[in-house]
Amino acid sequence: MNTSHRPAPLLAPSFLAADFANLQAETERLANSAADWLHCDVMDGRFVPNISFGIPVLQAIHRHAQQPLDVHLMIEEPQHYLAAFRDAGAANLTVHYEACPHLHRVIQQIKSLGCRAGVALNPHTPVWVLEDIAADLDLVCVMSVNPGFGGQSFIPNTLRKVAALKELLVDCGSRALIEIDGGVTLDNAAALVQAGADVLVAGSFVFHSTDPVATLAEMRDSLAVALTSDLD
Repeated sequence: MNTSHRPAPLLAPSFLAADFANLQAETERLANSAADWLHCDVMDGRFVPNISFGIPVLQAIHRHAQQPLDVHLMIEEPQHYLAAFRDAGAANLTVHYEACPHLHRVIQQIKSLGCRAGVALNPHTPVWVLEDIAADLDLVCVMSVNPGFGGQSFIPNTLRKVAALKELLVDCGSRALIEIDGGVTLDNAAALVQAGADVLVAGSFVFHSTDPVATLAEMRDSLAVALTSDLD
């Protein structure tokens, strides 16, 4: 992929891996970091086999956040909760293709709330299912692990899937950003950007490091070097 005209990828540390007993401190220490968005995974125990946090926790994070909240709804029937999550501070609202039989209606509902509208795809879901709605999307989140739990290993086929998605978006005239969620580290970040990724979500790699702010800075610097090398 030619990266000569592309902006630097956005970094979105995932609060699923943060210290839940110290969310204010976790949020505030990222205020002046290389984080562009703060990624918040909402899980309901139905769509995925885990429960994370909901609207009150999102409100608490938003009170102390300096970056936009990138809210990923891993829940059934998300259309019933979109306005509440917007009111809690969400700038981006991403729903799962697999959870929305009336996806076009849900995307329009998100847009009417003034949020960026995103769709997430599970690892087994092919990118072509978005062909008829791609032009309406602001964001496509490619799951590079099976949703539900943090700390999983990156699925290598994601690189091929990102390249295929990028081609589909270009063919459809869509300006949607491609976000990668799951198992992102320094070992695969550059390859993902080269394949077409615009936003990298990193949870355990950031929050379980000795210094999350330094880890984000290292990711930013490493990607800048990789992008510069592609121009040589």
